[in-house]
Amino acid sequence: MLDTLSTRLQDVFRSLRGESRLSEASVDAALREIRLALLEADVNFRVVKAFIDRVRVKAVGDDVLRSLTPAQQVVRIVRDEMLALFGDVTGGLTEGARKPRVVLMLGLQGSGKTTTSAKLARWLVQQGRHPMLVSTDVRRPAAIEQLSVLAGQVGVRVHDPEGELDPVARASGALAATRQLGFDTLIVDTAGRLHIDDELMTELDAIAGAVEPTDRLYVADAMTGQDAIRSAGEFHARMSASGAGVSGVVLTKLDGDSRGGAALSVVGVVGVPIAFVGVGERPQDFEPFHADRLVSRLLGMGDILTLIERAEGALDQESREKLEKKTRLDDFTLDDFADQLRTIKKMGPLDQVLGMIPGMGAMKDLNAQRAQVDDGQVERVQAIISSMTIEERRNHQLLNGSRRKRIARGSGTKVEDVNRLLKQFVDMRKMLKAMSGAGGGRKGKRRLMGMLGGRQV
Repeated sequence: MLDTLSTRLQDVFRSLRGESRLSEASVDAALREIRLALLEADVNFRVVKAFIDRVRVKAVGDDVLRSLTPAQQVVRIVRDEMLALFGDVTGGLTEGARKPRVVLMLGLQGSGKTTTSAKLARWLVQQGRHPMLVSTDVRRPAAIEQLSVLAGQVGVRVHDPEGELDPVARASGALAATRQLGFDTLIVDTAGRLHIDDELMTELDAIAGAVEPTDRLYVADAMTGQDAIRSAGEFHARMSASGAGVSGVVLTKLDGDSRGGAALSVVGVVGVPIAFVGVGERPQDFEPFHADRLVSRLLGMGDILTLIERAEGALDQESREKLEKKTRLDDFTLDDFADQLRTIKKMGPLDQVLGMIPGMGAMKDLNAQRAQVDDGQVERVQAIISSMTIEERRNHQLLNGSRRKRIARGSGTKVEDVNRLLKQFVDMRKMLKAMSGAGGGRKGKRRLMGMLGGRQV
């Protein structure tokens, strides 16, 4: 996700760190590279120009040029200005909306409205809400059935009156059912077209008039870049002319957009915030947008908060307590190691997980490894562990040369693979021991940070 832009920006900052003192010429050279990186990432050219002008004014000030750490100052200025591109609005739905909340899903055909509607419903359930879904797309074949299937996968109720093919009647009937049955949120999946036309807008205005939505979310495919932003702007303008405009944008397929221009251009071009982002195909790959986390990842600073949230979602309280007890007693075995690998798989694609760890994005050789990381590697590790006896899994010190050869043959791997796995296991034991180590708490965390800071991955 956003790897191309992130790599280019980190290259620029790396060159600045090589300068003992910055001059206006070196700042201008760096800004030229940043401008090119943003334009190649498909960021709107007006947004790029305004951004570069603001950064330059601050970066060539006396406080920066005379600073003992000028490169860090420039990074801070770029970070602050990138955050300013997104405004002060936090992601998610609007605060303090009336109940039942009505979310109208908007967008062109093929943008992912139906899938996003189901993902949003699942996210609301995770927040303790009780949503209902309804489809008003009566023209696209199997659109209503698709929503029902997706809703079944995430465990959410769908309003689908048999034989009713009037979009407005379906929406108003769903709202009445939401109130009658005690649901607190109604998500209305609307029809889309290949382009914005009067027929589509008339239908959306009628639906909006019937249900009076509290949120109007425009779903845009991030991989289409500026086309997605342009259509979102047109949608917002057309809806604002007849009433309330778009309240937020949902960017889908952000995991597949290595450039990131759409995300950086939304607020500047459309004038509305990014509410949510889709970062994968699974129902759980959907989260509120956090500008500070995205910017931190772009600049190679990682995204620890999102990493923690995913880890908490993948590991229940009982499993966390069991792991903590094992690390405290220094009883972490290869079986536990295999369990942790399965947990990491639940957190999402491995390259995404690694990209959230601070500093990893800045390592060229590691980026090459990340590109090759796949679930097959995890399966091979689990095959190696499964080829061990119970005693070997409980006590890795039993694994001498002959046992490692037997395990490699049994798992269809090489002895080098077995050796690599054992080294990773030993390193993980040391790390976990440091986290819960002597003195615990802050002392343990300091030991862990010392290990991470001193190791060349």
